[in-house]
Amino acid sequence: MAKGDDNVVFIGKKGIMSYVLAVVTQFNNGEDEVIIKARGKAINRAVDVAEVVKQRFVQAANTTDIKISTEEIEGDEGIVKVSAIEITLDKG
Repeated sequence: MAKGDDNVVFIGKKGIMSYVLAVVTQFNNGEDEVIIKARGKAINRAVDVAEVVKQRFVQAANTTDIKISTEEIEGDEGIVKVSAIEITLDKG
């Protein structure tokens, strides 16, 4: 399973290919499993990253788990609830 955060890629505001490269690099460095995490508006970017990795770069990769949740974060207007996703890719 997961060894700390070594095999986790957090999705933010960069372009999709930056994150695709990060996931592919994890697989090339010997990881059998990579977890893609995103919150809020970055969720669609996380799904795109997972699909690009599977279709173009690591055809052997499979989606083995998808977890969705709601997280509470401190915002300007107090505590805000935000959606979150974790997509687990396995090299198989």
